[in-house]
Amino acid sequence: MKASDFSRFLTRYLTHYLPVQRNLSSNTIRSYRDTFKLLLIFCRDEKGFNIAKMSLDKLDKKCVEEFLLWLTNTRFASPSTYNQRLSAIHAFFDYVMTEEPAYMEQCISILKIKSMVSPAPPAQYLTPENLKHLLSMPDTSTPKGRRHLVLLTVLYDTAARVSELTDICMRDVRLDFPAVITLHGKGGKIRTVPLMKQTTELLQSYLAENHVDVRHNPDMPLFWNGSRRKLTRSGVTYIVQKYADMARTMAPGMPVKISPHVFRHTKAMHMVQANVNPVFIKDYLGHADISTTEVYTRADNEAKRAALEKATAHFGLPKASHWEQDAKLIEWLSSLG
Repeated sequence: MKASDFSRFLTRYLTHYLPVQRNLSSNTIRSYRDTFKLLLIFCRDEKGFNIAKMSLDKLDKKCVEEFLLWLTNTRFASPSTYNQRLSAIHAFFDYVMTEEPAYMEQCISILKIKSMVSPAPPAQYLTPENLKHLLSMPDTSTPKGRRHLVLLTVLYDTAARVSELTDICMRDVRLDFPAVITLHGKGGKIRTVPLMKQTTELLQSYLAENHVDVRHNPDMPLFWNGSRRKLTRSGVTYIVQKYADMARTMAPGMPVKISPHVFRHTKAMHMVQANVNPVFIKDYLGHADISTTEVYTRADNEAKRAALEKATAHFGLPKASHWEQDAKLIEWLSSLG
């Protein structure tokens, strides 16, 4: 193989395979790119490789394992970050194995490197009382307040990711019975979620107030900014944090951190607590695997356990005891973002 075959594979992988064949989001591709930035820095600074002329065979299992150890001991990567970097490396070598079978043995050995086992962090969510209090914060006597109330309600009711919420167009909204919204998720996956009656009525009033005809404006975003362009992720985050801060000053029991994604967790937890079938929750959230959905069941069980401990506390039960300019590949990787 040519001495620079690694750069050839990496170029095709990041600029064609991931965005075109896999249709991955720019955020996911950026995460993969950042993994290879770190890998190249390690190979240059720790291994002494000339990364501009590096061949793929230098990235064997031993090199990858040393890189992961470097992440842990030098950069103090958490288990989740460790696993994220390893997953990106696994995906790349799975691609290489398909493109060039001559590397199959090397790729298989790298694919056998196991992830670091770590406990999943509990899902952060709002209680029904917290949610009701937060939704009471927008000033519905003003058009902006009414718009923000609709946005927060749709964010909760659809359990949409922020990117899915901002991508909703008028063509995706059906308010006739049965009312639904179509969401465009990760990897081009599409799912349709039902709307509660209250959400439907809020949306009907919102569209009527803004003189929007869904049929005549199919490509218009459901939520827009002052320039009449679709609201950005940062715009949604600003709105959520604005009302979360207001709610927190009036109700000290509100969670310390409330992000847009907390609304998604909240909807999922409320469905779990209502004994909704986990398979339906999986489809509602757009999860690829049921195991991803099970985190909410575990979180609910933990909440029940904490409530029981609080209720029995009075019983007195016993407690259990520097980047350099010569790194052309790194510069190229940076230019992609």
